[in-house]
Amino acid sequence: MSNVGQQLFSGALSGFASTVCLQPFDLLKTRLQQGDGRTTARQRKLRRNTTTLLRTTQQIIASQGFIGLWRGRFDFCNWLSLFHVHVRNVPGVALYMTSLTQLRSVMAASPYFSAVCSSDSRNASVLPKLTSQGNLIAGATTRVAVGFLLNPFSVLKARYESNMYAYKSLTGAFLSIARLGPSELFRGFFASSLRDAPYAGIFVVLYEGIKRQSASILQPTSDAQSTVMHTVSAASAGAIATMATHPFDVIKTKVQVRSEDRYHGFQRTARTIWAQRGLAGFFDGASLRMSRKILSSAIGWAVYEGVLMFIRTSRIDA
Repeated sequence: MSNVGQQLFSGALSGFASTVCLQPFDLLKTRLQQGDGRTTARQRKLRRNTTTLLRTTQQIIASQGFIGLWRGRFDFCNWLSLFHVHVRNVPGVALYMTSLTQLRSVMAASPYFSAVCSSDSRNASVLPKLTSQGNLIAGATTRVAVGFLLNPFSVLKARYESNMYAYKSLTGAFLSIARLGPSELFRGFFASSLRDAPYAGIFVVLYEGIKRQSASILQPTSDAQSTVMHTVSAASAGAIATMATHPFDVIKTKVQVRSEDRYHGFQRTARTIWAQRGLAGFFDGASLRMSRKILSSAIGWAVYEGVLMFIRTSRIDA
């Protein structure tokens, strides 16, 4: 299997593991972010009683059953729907991680971005080594490029997870959005880019930095120790990058889900959120996104690097 094939395979396993395990976090985050902040005093009082995380979860389970928390992932009666939703996550993660690794490999050949690994442990990492500037550029560039290709599926995912549209299947939802034209399929891309570019750049810099420091101190001697190191490094990087970029996630969700004029465009949506709820409005669903990103980063990168290290070890032993 070629290096690209190995990276795609590892990325697909990483995406599948994190997607299946953590979909309820995405669904609940979308439900909490989709609301309009224009509320009366009575509505705000009701909001405190009915729009909490626990109440939202209870409402979904009561109306759709426990499997309703995986809306947008599992549609057992429609395998085409299942394919549509996994295009955004499983192949999407595989494409992102593979593209990132390939770009970093190219950049590592440049004296401007290459970095010498300070750890001699073969168990530390199998990924290309770059300077912090190189990791920042590689992460941001790759994330935006892949995000552009997959933005139509991001819109589909956000609206299907929302309860504001009477979609009976993902196929029907996609066709309904597509009929509105390209502008609708790429709605929210600017806000997504402002969220994804700094998130990915910050994440890769922190992930590689924390991993490098951990490897120099702990000197992992087994795959198990490496997995723990990758897990902790990714979780820590994910937590910091998530909080730094969450306001853009709120804006992106409202732009993609709501149809009112005040939610058309990045600046208009940002002004609407600020006028309605102030700074707090930009952090709706922050705890859910934080939890999901920490877990998805830990699972995703541990699986990705773990599989690549296993393939490398198997090749050497053979």
